Amino acid sequence: MEIKSRVPGKLVRYEKQVGDAVKVKDVIAVMEAMKMKQLVPSPIDGVVKEILVEPGTRVPAGKVLAIVE
Repeated sequence: MEIKSRVPGKLVRYEKQVGDAVKVKDVIAVMEAMKMKQLVPSPIDGVVKEILVEPGTRVPAGKVLAIVE
């Protein structure tokens, strides 16, 4: 499943790395938008398979940040 940014902003950091197991609602990434932190949770249980955006990058809403399977 593609994990996408909900809002345009800057990707601050990942809380999970490739190979990490995640549960529903575990925070995968932290973004900054309008000077507020936005948490990006996992909608499914699974394992982080791929990280597609480097921290510090500005991304539009809907940009795929990571893949969880």
